[in-house]
Amino acid sequence: MKKFPIVLDLETKYTFREFDDPQKLEVSVAAIYDYQDHQGKIYFEKDLNKLFPLLESASYIIGYNVRSFDLAVLQHYYPGKVDHFSCFDILDDIKEKLGRRLSLNDVISATLGKKKSGHGLMAIDYYKEGKFEKLKKYCLDDVILTKELFDYGVKTGEIFYFTSKGKGTIKVSWKKYIEEDGENGNMPLTLPF
Repeated sequence: MKKFPIVLDLETKYTFREFDDPQKLEVSVAAIYDYQDHQGKIYFEKDLNKLFPLLESASYIIGYNVRSFDLAVLQHYYPGKVDHFSCFDILDDIKEKLGRRLSLNDVISATLGKKKSGHGLMAIDYYKEGKFEKLKKYCLDDVILTKELFDYGVKTGEIFYFTSKGKGTIKVSWKKYIEEDGENGNMPLTLPF
């Protein structure tokens, strides 16, 4: 049975220079790619209550630094505990395998031959300048690139990064986040009578 994860990315109103607590950074916009209906979706801060049911029903929330950043920022708004969500963080997987962090841009450049459309500080400027269409596009672009990176890893079992000698390979086993592994992982524990 297929699983239906959601790829998540969000942008904030403030930087860590202004606040060291992620919950104080405030969401300007959040974007998702929903594997259930194969659509990208945008949520501004006032609409986050519409996002939460999707996150709650997702088989996994997938992202790049999603556990330490995106979900930590969302905790300010979410009435429950975000650490109860099933989560797969691509950056955590890379850190575990390489022993260091890599930027999303470096990994997608090496793996997909693409580049991000900007950087997080630009998104804060877009918000402050009221350039909401650019803000939406930037955030959704990041979600789609993260989704494409994830799909590539699922399909090939590897992703790439740049080294001083060219490209390095990171072996990944991500299929389990999109495909049922043969066990009764999502099997209901009760039967209707």
